Amino acid sequence: MRGWVVAEPGPIGTGPLRWAELPDPLPGPGQVRVRVEACGVCRTDLHLAAGDLVPRRPRTVPGHEVVGRVDVIGPGCERLRVGDRVGVAWLRGTCGACRWCRTGRENLCPAARFTGWDADGGFAELTLVDERFAYPLPDGVAATDAAPLLCSGIVGYRALRRTGLPPGGRLGLYGFGASAHLVAQVAIRQGAVVHVLTRSARAQRLALDLGAASAGEADAAPPEPLDAAILFAPVGHLVPTALRALDRGGVLVIAGIHLSDVPALVYERELFYEKEIRSVTASTRADGEELLRLAATLGLRPTTTVRPLSAAAETLADLAADAYEGAAVLVP
Repeated sequence: MRGWVVAEPGPIGTGPLRWAELPDPLPGPGQVRVRVEACGVCRTDLHLAAGDLVPRRPRTVPGHEVVGRVDVIGPGCERLRVGDRVGVAWLRGTCGACRWCRTGRENLCPAARFTGWDADGGFAELTLVDERFAYPLPDGVAATDAAPLLCSGIVGYRALRRTGLPPGGRLGLYGFGASAHLVAQVAIRQGAVVHVLTRSARAQRLALDLGAASAGEADAAPPEPLDAAILFAPVGHLVPTALRALDRGGVLVIAGIHLSDVPALVYERELFYEKEIRSVTASTRADGEELLRLAATLGLRPTTTVRPLSAAAETLADLAADAYEGAAVLVP
């Protein structure tokens, strides 16, 4: 098969990804092989390519928003069959026995493994997945629409839940890419007032088109105090900005896997009045199942730019330059 591997991480544009001929993977016990129909491009892939995250195995194939069809079944599989349409997400395995797994917090499992980081992902024509961590998908949804839901959607939804946003609450979204534009749709459809803060004029227009109450610069104050905010941009200096925008008792959730350094906080100005900072670590399968149900019920519509798989390196460079509205998706 053909696919991309992370070679020598470096600045985007210097070619950290390499296009390669790779052996067709064969599923082991409990695994299925998936022929990729589409794979979303996530900022985590960008962090891997840029060296912000170090791959956990040599020549890893990135990509963890995969939609495809099962074409080979490994020994012992009982849940899936050849021809089934599935999604492959970031979380690809846990121990199932630690206290985190036993209490519904498998995203915190110390032995958790992740697609495109610990094992090869979807920037290729074929990939493997443990059938227990594959999401069955309906045939009626385009692969390019379903792919962004599998990380941008799931992790964004977990971030939204982590805010504890009250009914009808005021939510600020800092950064407005693949994840935020899906979270905005969920929050607005559930009755929230959403304010978007982003440097991109194109993203500001998209936010307003999707129903946001306002859209302005990332470092500007929203038009009203916020009950909660989610920081999607991996920019640490926006943390105090977002905290100052919160009303009393407000919660800031940091949604990314990587964040630049956070400047010193002034307690009285940014943390007093019981404001909170929370992080998000991956997601659980329950998060994914709930988000996929909501996507169908609420009619979520990702805004996507579709590119050929062969253009993955260029697509990541464009993502670094904020060239896309919504999500970018690769198609073999």
